[in-house]
Amino acid sequence: MAEKTKKKPKDFQMRQKTCIFAFHLSGEVKINNKIKHITMTKADIINQISATTGLAKKDVATTVEAFMDVIKGSLLEKENVYLRGFGSFIVKHRAEKTARNISKNTTIVIAAHDFPSFKPAKSFVARMKGEEVTEED
Repeated sequence: MAEKTKKKPKDFQMRQKTCIFAFHLSGEVKINNKIKHITMTKADIINQISATTGLAKKDVATTVEAFMDVIKGSLLEKENVYLRGFGSFIVKHRAEKTARNISKNTTIVIAAHDFPSFKPAKSFVARMKGEEVTEED
């Protein structure tokens, strides 16, 4: 009796296919014709600042954490944070509203609440669009 050859599992076949990568200048990566955006994490920020300034990563990490704690603390106290040339971390307020759950045919009340928001500076937006920025902005 001849032995049957085992069929390779489907996931093995999927791993055999090659992925096609295409990098774009806009900060996007195209993987198998699907566009994915490249993100920067806190660790990436710490590494970049450390490489640029020559400071130890531990010191930079402490500074970045302290910076974020100050911003979070200010927003929790309902104080806006303005960074000229970069943007503003602001607290927005949403009023109480009535919403409907159409699948159960009921209404619910969503309480009023505050939430943090970021508004980029005009000069920063202009740079993102590729426009020239004057020093007055």
